[in-house]
Amino acid sequence: MPKQKSHSGAKKRFTLTGGGKLKRAKMNRRHILTKKASKRKRSLRKTAYVSVTQEKTIKNMIG
Repeated sequence: MPKQKSHSGAKKRFTLTGGGKLKRAKMNRRHILTKKASKRKRSLRKTAYVSVTQEKTIKNMIG
C-alpha cells in the first residue's frame, strides 16, 4: 500500500508543539470585525489547541 500524502491545508494551519500537542488559530477573525466586541476580538487573538479526539486524525494529515 502506498504512503499517504500529507494534507497541504493542514500543514499550514496546525503546528506541533514540543509536548506533542497541536496548536491552531481561532476562527472568526478575518473580516466583518466591526460588529464584534473588542473583548471577543482580543480573545480570538490567543492560540487554541486541538482537542484530544481530533489529534490523531490531524497528526496523520500532517504526515
